[in-house]
Amino acid sequence: MSPSALSLTQAVEDIRDGRIKSAELVTDCLRRIAATDEAIEAWAFLDPGLAMMQAENADLHRQKGNPTGPLHGVPVGVKDIFDTADMPTEFGSPFWAGHTPRRDAAAVAKLRAAGAVIMGKTVTTEYAYFQPGKTKNPHDPARTPGGSSSGSAAAVATSMVPGAIGSQTNGSVIRPAAFCGVVGFKPTHGLIPRSGALELSRALDHVGVFARTIEDAALLAEVMVGFDEEDLDTRPRARPPFAATAMSEPPLPPRFAFVRSHVWEQAAPVTREAFGELVEVLAEHAAAVDLGERFAGTIDLHRVVMETEMAHNLRRDYDKAGEQLSAVLRGLIERGRTHRAVDYMAALAGIETLNGALDDVFDEYDAVLTPAAPGEAPAIDSTGNPVFCTTWTYLGTPAVSLPLLASEQGLPIGVQLVGRRGNDARLLRTARWLVNYLKDRD
Repeated sequence: MSPSALSLTQAVEDIRDGRIKSAELVTDCLRRIAATDEAIEAWAFLDPGLAMMQAENADLHRQKGNPTGPLHGVPVGVKDIFDTADMPTEFGSPFWAGHTPRRDAAAVAKLRAAGAVIMGKTVTTEYAYFQPGKTKNPHDPARTPGGSSSGSAAAVATSMVPGAIGSQTNGSVIRPAAFCGVVGFKPTHGLIPRSGALELSRALDHVGVFARTIEDAALLAEVMVGFDEEDLDTRPRARPPFAATAMSEPPLPPRFAFVRSHVWEQAAPVTREAFGELVEVLAEHAAAVDLGERFAGTIDLHRVVMETEMAHNLRRDYDKAGEQLSAVLRGLIERGRTHRAVDYMAALAGIETLNGALDDVFDEYDAVLTPAAPGEAPAIDSTGNPVFCTTWTYLGTPAVSLPLLASEQGLPIGVQLVGRRGNDARLLRTARWLVNYLKDRD
């Protein structure tokens, strides 16, 4: 197996135990990028010399007998909305071309502290919103990789890097993971600090990860969890043992609440059929659950919060950039400026109310089972519909997309699992159980 094909966890172990060097792994990833990225275009910025310098420094650090971190020497892709002191951060917009911050975003700093090699910046849609970037779907270049974390999902899917980070304000981790056929994990809101990342919506922005296995996603997220005084939604906490818990066996077989939700009519026929078969295979482990009418308005509540907060946070760019912003982004900002304060405050208040209403579901079930996207990746002129992610982003619950299903054309269809807020490790353990359960029945 070539080094670039290693899982993130295996690469960490091989470097730690001296079976390979970081420089060998990064060299092979760069070779892989050179061979595949002309067709995929996952990278917004890549400096092979800088990546190799980091890898060689990691090897020298280990050779001197210094302690190593949990990601020592392993390359990670970073979505181009996170500040990097040694690389440009351009937000997918010509208005920010050439912008190089003075320091790293909190998430990037935590990756470096864990020993990771920051491979480069992956493509984002414009301002992490809907205007597509240049990246293509690895399974079919005529289709979208999803957005807004397009490059991160595509880079992991094609083994350019074993892991990458992204963000989600609506469906920007779960959806591209589903379309590209990788694991995407969006932890509980406020678990990973967002300081130094493009702020769209404090109430909705999440940092998420992409990997090829659940264990890899767990490890990558685990090292970034923590308090940051610049992110008021974080708090001091012990580092959660995501990876160890994900690899453990649950005390009892999990139960899944199959939630079609009020947007089920937007699911493609192939998705409806595939989930029907999945629930049938799960048998006594799954049951259909109706969340009721109180959840029917979550799409609109999310929209009010997102448009209002984005209009505020992007107001300076709107005033200065003018026509450099896409029409779709300008339209969102203009809509956001029209929302009434009373409606915005009511939408914010709904987050706690509806999370409380979910308690009855999570008291009986380990996870909600639902599509990650309406179907397979659509044509490349859009980033796809995030509607199956919106409710869970609004509520700030942890969610993971698993590449368990496929269309007749062989294109990935993601299975989304959602957990109770703060129960991220348990959700990952449940996700691994599901993967193994289905594997045993193949």
